[in-house]
Amino acid sequence: MTSAPATYQAPRPRLSVPAVIPAAIAAGWTLSLAAALSGRAEGLHHDALIEGNLPVWAALALFLAAWQVMIAAMMLPSSLPLIRLFAITSRRQPHPTTAMAAFLAGYALVWTGFGGLAFLGDLAVHRTVETLPWLHERPWLIPGAVLALAGAFEFSELKDRCLSKCRHPASYLLGNYRRGASGAFRLGFGHGLFCVGCCWALMLVMFAAGVAVLWWMAALTALMVYEKVGRHGRRLQPVAGAMLLGLAGLVIATGTLAS
Repeated sequence: MTSAPATYQAPRPRLSVPAVIPAAIAAGWTLSLAAALSGRAEGLHHDALIEGNLPVWAALALFLAAWQVMIAAMMLPSSLPLIRLFAITSRRQPHPTTAMAAFLAGYALVWTGFGGLAFLGDLAVHRTVETLPWLHERPWLIPGAVLALAGAFEFSELKDRCLSKCRHPASYLLGNYRRGASGAFRLGFGHGLFCVGCCWALMLVMFAAGVAVLWWMAALTALMVYEKVGRHGRRLQPVAGAMLLGLAGLVIATGTLAS
């Protein structure tokens, strides 16, 4: 008596990241490109907002709205490995979509806080420059110092520690995953802290350059993504650091802005 043939079962498709994530990344880049080509990006630059006639709170609100585009375009790509793992792990929760939204909210909150602090810090710098004629006559020293800071940070132990969390998303998820929206929010918030910890100096360069300079935006995004997920990301760090320090020296020595 012959046994019945086994029923063929197709392999389960691998769960990718939610469609909203690549859509948000694409929208971020599309909006940045459109704003740059139309010339409207200049109006949202922090310098223009600070020097305009708007109250500080209104200028900050407009900047943070534009900053969300920067987060989507520049930071989400580097977090795709953890987002995918979280989507796979949380799909058995009662409300996986809510958990994903909470995770992303925690992540975005950290970067929004960083953007707000950077804006207020830049406001303080503007006020300081206005009271120091020597510095007012040498505006290139500010972007030169930002480039030097970003270059030096590439060699720091703090950057290595934070990058290690981002380079091993499975280990981070295993140690910090909790079910429910509150657990997802804490996971996203904690990941955001480590992400800020390794990328804050490079994002300050982007902050100084402004959203209108797309080549800075593209170059810094590629660098941050590769440092986190690239095979030779660790080897790239000193190279990037040396290049940023060299560019800082060039800006300071020649008195030209890196834009």
